[in-house]
Amino acid sequence: MHRVPGEAVALERDAAGWRLRLADGRELPADRVVLATGHPVTGLTGEQAELAAFAAARPGATYVRGDSAADMPLSGIAAGSRVAVLGMGLSFYDVVAALTTGRGGRFAEDGRGGLRYLPSGREPLIVAGSRSGVPMPARGLNQKAPDWRYTARLFTPERIGALRADGPLDFLADVWPWLDAEMQLVYHGTAVRARYGAEVEQCYLDSCVEDVLAEGPEAAERIARATAERFGVQELEPLDVRRLARPFAGRSYPGPAQFAAALADLLAADLAAARLGNHDGPLKAALDVIRDVRGTVRTAVDDGGLTARSHREDFLGWFAPLSGFLAAGPPLSRLRETLALLESGLLEVVGPAARFTADEATGAFRVESAQVAGSARSCATLIDARIPGADLDLDPAPLTRQLVAAGLWTSWANEAGGESFDTGGVAVTAAPYRPLDVIGEPVEGLYVLGIPTEGQRWFMQVGSTRPGPWTQFTADADAVAADALAGLPRIAVLPALTGGPALTGGGS
Repeated sequence: MHRVPGEAVALERDAAGWRLRLADGRELPADRVVLATGHPVTGLTGEQAELAAFAAARPGATYVRGDSAADMPLSGIAAGSRVAVLGMGLSFYDVVAALTTGRGGRFAEDGRGGLRYLPSGREPLIVAGSRSGVPMPARGLNQKAPDWRYTARLFTPERIGALRADGPLDFLADVWPWLDAEMQLVYHGTAVRARYGAEVEQCYLDSCVEDVLAEGPEAAERIARATAERFGVQELEPLDVRRLARPFAGRSYPGPAQFAAALADLLAADLAAARLGNHDGPLKAALDVIRDVRGTVRTAVDDGGLTARSHREDFLGWFAPLSGFLAAGPPLSRLRETLALLESGLLEVVGPAARFTADEATGAFRVESAQVAGSARSCATLIDARIPGADLDLDPAPLTRQLVAAGLWTSWANEAGGESFDTGGVAVTAAPYRPLDVIGEPVEGLYVLGIPTEGQRWFMQVGSTRPGPWTQFTADADAVAADALAGLPRIAVLPALTGGPALTGGGS
């Protein structure tokens, strides 16, 4: 293996295979090429383009576009200045860390089970906001072994595969009821196990599954709750993912202090739920189901499993962001730190349904929540803490533009159900994932792996993972590698790392 630093700007066929051209003019010959280009930095559109243009025209304002926090130009933000942060997902935590502990601050135990933040004096004041008004909740403390695998009882690959065999699905009508039913089962069953043990839990689950299969998945919440009550568990709050994703919907607060108190209570409750774990805690165990059954969700969604309308509106517009928010959160240590920063006053969340606008009168950005009186704040800097998604039309990278211009990359459109929805992701074959050219033919010797195919496929952003059974990404990579090496001349025999049989190397 040879690592070649540099920016790839073009890929062209030649008589021997492919030539990859770098920005410095070097060219690399290859028999096969695997394109795993990761997250793009897409062009700005709509409100974000307007905010960036506003900052560009005013020397006192700064706009930082969405990207990995490690690649953001944050060092120039002045200590004590007020910084607006748009979005409170995983990237939000990285941005906040860069502006606090990354500037010499540290956390210490407060003697009451929490943390307190000890500032360095070099931090800015951070004003954050999002649609939910809540930093992404913590994942439950991991209690699952590396080789642990969840076996679904209702939301099974077989059931979803059978539904899909009848034609394109409507996610909310056909798929979501079964997934929600599975989560209700785990939520209430975990509470039964916590009180009475695994044997009683199994009896509970058997009874629930039988009744849900008889009455349908829409009855699952009622059945799971009523059965749990018969088993002696009566104190559980209803599991409502819509409420969990928008806990402040419909609420208003007379001032920032009242909202801050409500937010602190919410985060403390989430921290307590996370400490119970992702196996023994009812809430986090139920939300972990979303992670555990992603493969079955892909069975329903990938390669046109949903109608174009449902794919766009129900799945990408509702479920995908909801599942990311509730099931892909940070470790609970990050939530402890967030509570400490809120208490210190260096971090403020303005409220739900936050609006980020350009204020012509002040030459700065304005952040406010209509649900919190007196929440408006003026900020010299605006950081977009959202990672942009894949979109061939908006990706300005030279390599992407050349691949599109050459007809080697095309975007995948869902045309099921009488509509057409262009996802912006690269169109590919089934494994080994060759791109489809402008006439719909597979491009031989070329492969696309991971994030660029997001759209035709779902949840391509996870690569490496903990030891144990293979993830979908690992299986995809293996399929690509097997096909890429097939038929190439043997050029080397390498010693096995384990001291076992030799490993045979292949072409470039």
